[in-house]
Amino acid sequence: MLEVGPGPGGLTRALLDGPAASVTAVELDRRAVAALADLSEAHPGRLEVVEADALRVDAAALPAPRKIVANLPYNVATPLLVGWLRAAAAFEGMALMFQQEVAERICAAPDTDAYGRLSVLAQWRCRCELLLRLPPGAFTPPPKVWSAVVGFTPRAEDPGPALFAAMERLTAAAFGQRRKMLRGSLKPLGDAEALLASAGIEGTRRAETLTVSEFDRMARALLARGGQAAPFTAATPAAPTA
Repeated sequence: MLEVGPGPGGLTRALLDGPAASVTAVELDRRAVAALADLSEAHPGRLEVVEADALRVDAAALPAPRKIVANLPYNVATPLLVGWLRAAAAFEGMALMFQQEVAERICAAPDTDAYGRLSVLAQWRCRCELLLRLPPGAFTPPPKVWSAVVGFTPRAEDPGPALFAAMERLTAAAFGQRRKMLRGSLKPLGDAEALLASAGIEGTRRAETLTVSEFDRMARALLARGGQAAPFTAATPAAPTA
């Protein structure tokens, strides 16, 4: 198991009480690292506490099989998730807590307000299920927002880094100006009309109406014509850590 942001170790204890062969807990706050020392001593060989920025930790390098279970720090939840989606083939699954708004975006269906590039990336690489909603009162101190847990089961096909990067670039362009028709929003990719035609998609449609499989067709078409990929970036509203 990989846990990110264990804090004082509430979830860590629950993971160690279960069947996990080992738990790697990544924590940036030195005070929390010190607080976990007794827990490490109580579970020799099963708990490793790593003082590090989780964005710089290669989760795929942990012993296999690997699962990620974490109450994520909400201010870095989206970049952490996207990094793990790139390496989804290396994991058996993930159970992650987000700010509820982000969780709903991840699981959103096409043609809804919440559907966006994070929905497409997550559902393209994994089967996603919103498992649990939690009110602010479930935490001490209570945050100002509701939280939700999403389960991720990686899909069998691994698109590889080049196709994943093409999908990042495509979704960033498509949803960057979501009120525009695709023939307009995809212009930064070059010859948007030809790209849409090669994927069999009408240029008058808007990004939120496309299914994940339609985005997959376009990403493959973009890669086939030699589209260079730009990194995916998405800001997540800051919120108290659960």
